Amino acid sequence: MSNRPANVSRETTSRVPGMLDSGPFDTDEFSRTPFGNISPTETPIAAEAQRASQVLSGTNAHIPRPKEQRILTIANQKGGVGKTTTAVNLAAALAIQGMRVLVIDLDPQGNASTALGIEHHSGIPSSYELLIGECSVSDAIQQSPHNERLLCIPATIDLAGAEIELVSMVAREGRLKAAIQEANLAGYDIDYVMIDCPPSLGLLTVNALVAAKEVLIPIQCEYYALEGVGQLLRNIGLVQAHLNPELHVSTVVLTMYDGRTKLADQVAEEVRSHFGDAVLRSVIPRSVKVSEAPGYGMTVLDYDPGSRGAMSYLDAGREIASRTARQNAVAPVSDAQSGV
Repeated sequence: MSNRPANVSRETTSRVPGMLDSGPFDTDEFSRTPFGNISPTETPIAAEAQRASQVLSGTNAHIPRPKEQRILTIANQKGGVGKTTTAVNLAAALAIQGMRVLVIDLDPQGNASTALGIEHHSGIPSSYELLIGECSVSDAIQQSPHNERLLCIPATIDLAGAEIELVSMVAREGRLKAAIQEANLAGYDIDYVMIDCPPSLGLLTVNALVAAKEVLIPIQCEYYALEGVGQLLRNIGLVQAHLNPELHVSTVVLTMYDGRTKLADQVAEEVRSHFGDAVLRSVIPRSVKVSEAPGYGMTVLDYDPGSRGAMSYLDAGREIASRTARQNAVAPVSDAQSGV
């Protein structure tokens, strides 16, 4: 048997001129290839690169600053609906478009702090010390390494015991509100405050609801999406009646939307029929890039600014900025309406 290599056809190894070599790219030669009529911007990778370039270069139109500071609490006691993901990525989207944003992490897991690249180990001044009065906003606030306009008050594991300690404190429901008012006096020119809540309706969430004027509810586009939202709306109604009359649900965001399934469309239709104009037109798609980003200590806008997820959060940020504080408010539900 001969040891010479078989006479294999080389047809499959034909290359595109200018690719995979160091030679100059010949436009005329490329135009004669089977892909010569395709514009670089028509390919998915090139289009994504173009979008990323626009985001990173700051060519996105800046949004108008709000007339007064807007404080939004991102709440939903159902876990895994995208509260933290929505909080940090909306904050990043607003910051990229010229806003100065403060994220307050009230979840003991500290996931929002991780996504923003903020140190949050035990011993770091955090939202825990802020709530119990052991530090000021200026002590706890940190700047994200990814954007100078993006600030964060981190959460540490110490926050897990805060609910027990808050029980015996005076004005326990208004501790966070007092701290945010201090932030206004400390010289921070903050346009938006995003408060990321734990997946519960305990004292931490109540503090967030008392401190804010607006509630943003992320709702997952899956079965059981609306389960428990009725209880959240009842709690918002109680806070509104007894502690914070200005509180209202201003925004509902549809997350983890998968356009390939009928279920996602059915859930979206049901949410829109119940909440009306409070639901953003922009929906957040289910995206691997959005899920990967926190593992690198980044938001999706830093990790992959040209991805669908990043574009969706940019659109959502613009849409939120275009709404006035009282526009599209949703009234809390009564017991008779609790079939949500």
